[in-house]
Amino acid sequence: MVDALELFEKICNEKLFKETHMILFLNKRDLFEQKIQHTAISSVPFFEDYAAEGRPENDKDAGMEYFKDKFMEQNKTKAPFRKDVFAHVTCATDTNNVEHIFNACKAIILKDTLSASGFMA
Repeated sequence: MVDALELFEKICNEKLFKETHMILFLNKRDLFEQKIQHTAISSVPFFEDYAAEGRPENDKDAGMEYFKDKFMEQNKTKAPFRKDVFAHVTCATDTNNVEHIFNACKAIILKDTLSASGFMA
């Protein structure tokens, strides 16, 4: 997870992508839900702040939100540039989840395209 955060930070803040919206897929939700039952997030050296913020150790929803926030914090894009990062927690084997996320991504891309072409404010 630490490697993924570092890589995302580099890509997200690359000058070539300063005005490029990004869609972040946090995949393998099912594996995370299993692992969190046996491993406390705050027991991992890089994530000691998890417990300090008062989050319950074995709560899958709190854990997913924590990691989602960690990735979102990596976006250091400053004004006047506008970059949105859309994060989705996924499980590739859950076809309903994948379909919902795919539709959300299409809507994001369509909205951005219409806005860039002047058809939408």
